[in-house]
Amino acid sequence: MEAIMDKIKAKDPGEKAFHQAVSEVVTSVKPVLDRHPEYRHHKILERITEPERVIIFRVPWMDDRGVAQVNRGFRIEMNSAIGPYKGGLRFHPSVNLSILKFLAFEQVFKNALTSLPMGGGKGGSDFDPKGKSDNEVMRFCQNFMAELYRHIGPNTDVPAGDIGVGAREIGYLFGMYKKLRNEFTGVLTGKSLNWGGSLIRPEATGYGCVYFAAEMLATRNETLKDKLCLVSGSGNVAQFTAEKILALGGKVITLSDSAGYILDEAGIDEQKLAFVKNLKNVRRGRIKEYADAYPEAVYTPVDPALGYNPLWNHKADCAFPSATENELNQQDAQHLINNHVNLVCEGANMPTTPEGIHIFLENRILYAPGKAANAGGVAVSGLEMAQNSMRLHWPKTEVEERLRIIMKNIHKSCLEAAAKYGSPQNYVDGANIAGFVKVVEAMLDQGLV
Repeated sequence: MEAIMDKIKAKDPGEKAFHQAVSEVVTSVKPVLDRHPEYRHHKILERITEPERVIIFRVPWMDDRGVAQVNRGFRIEMNSAIGPYKGGLRFHPSVNLSILKFLAFEQVFKNALTSLPMGGGKGGSDFDPKGKSDNEVMRFCQNFMAELYRHIGPNTDVPAGDIGVGAREIGYLFGMYKKLRNEFTGVLTGKSLNWGGSLIRPEATGYGCVYFAAEMLATRNETLKDKLCLVSGSGNVAQFTAEKILALGGKVITLSDSAGYILDEAGIDEQKLAFVKNLKNVRRGRIKEYADAYPEAVYTPVDPALGYNPLWNHKADCAFPSATENELNQQDAQHLINNHVNLVCEGANMPTTPEGIHIFLENRILYAPGKAANAGGVAVSGLEMAQNSMRLHWPKTEVEERLRIIMKNIHKSCLEAAAKYGSPQNYVDGANIAGFVKVVEAMLDQGLV
C-alpha cells in the first residue's frame, strides 16, 4: 500500500487533497485486496486512482466595465465503470486540479453507494461568483459552457451544482448548452422545476445527511428528538440539514460562512432559518447579519491565529460539518469529544482531516464520512436524470421517500461491508469498501480499458 501511495505522490506532487482522499480509501480496502488477490493482479488500485480523462481549458469573459478576464476551467472524468460520469461543478477561487481530483475520486464511490448507474466526475473553475453581477455570472457561464459542451451529454457526463454553482448558474449553463447543441436534454441536474428539475433536489444533500444520522442513531435506540446540533456552513447543504433536523425534533444552534459563525442558544427555528435562506440565496449577504437581526445570537469572526474553529467547541449532541473540505481538524475533533458530542455526520465532502477522523474512531462515536452521508444530493440527481429520460415529473412525496430509502440502504451497505471485512460499526471502512467493490467488479467485467 505504501508503494502505491509513494507512486501516486511522485506522479502527482503537490496534490495534497487528492493524496488524502486516496490514502483513506487505500487504507480501508487493504483487507479486500488481501482476500481478493486478483484485484492486485489486475492493477485495480493503479487504474482506479488514475482519471479516465482530465480536461483543462481557459475561460475568457468580459466584466461589466468592459475589461477582459480569464479563468481556468476543469472537468475530471474519473471513472465510468457503472454509468456516465456524474458530479458537480464548483466555482471558487480555491479550485485547482488537486481539489477536483479528490472530489471526483470521492464521487466515484459515493455514486456507487447510491445503487444508481452513475460513474464519478467533478469539474469547475477558479472563478468567484461572489460580488459579481448577474450579467457577469451569465457571461462567464456561457463562455465556460462554450468549451465544456464538447465533453458532456446525457449518456456521457452529467454535471450538477456544487459550491458557487446554484440555480442561477445552472440556468445560464443549461441555456448555453441548449443553444450550442440545439437540443433539450437532461445534461445538467439541479435544474429549475419549470424546465426539467426534480422536486427535493435542492434539499436532497441536507435531508439525506440527516436521514443517515437518524439511521445511525437508531442502531443505539436513539432519535434526533431534543438533540442539540452544531451545523457549519450556511449554503444549500447547511440550510436543508438544519431544516430536516428541526422537522425531526432536533435543535440547531450554529451556522457559519467563510467570515465567521453565529451561536444562537435559543435555537434556529423555522422563522430564523427562513431569514438565513433569504440572506444567502436572495440577498447573498454574510451570516453576521443574522446577529444583527436576532441580538440574542452571538457572532464570532474567523481568527486564523487560533488554529481551530470555535464553532466546534460548544456543548452539543450531534455535529454536521456542512461547509467545505478539511474544516474540522484534530483540535476541533477533540473539542467535540470533550463536549460530549456522540455523532458526527458529514454534509460536506471530506470536511474532517485524517487526524480528526482518527479521534472520532478512537472514541467510538457515530461517525459518517461524506461519501456515505452526503450521497443524497447525487442520488436525487440520478432520480432527476431518470425523470428527464422518461419525460415524467414525480411528486415531492415520491422523490423524498425514494431518497429516504436510498439513504437507509447506503447505511445498511456500509454496516454490512464493514462487518464482512473485519471493521464492525466502522462507517469509514464500510463506505469505502462497499463502493470500491461495486466499481471494481464492473471494471473487471469490462476488461482492461
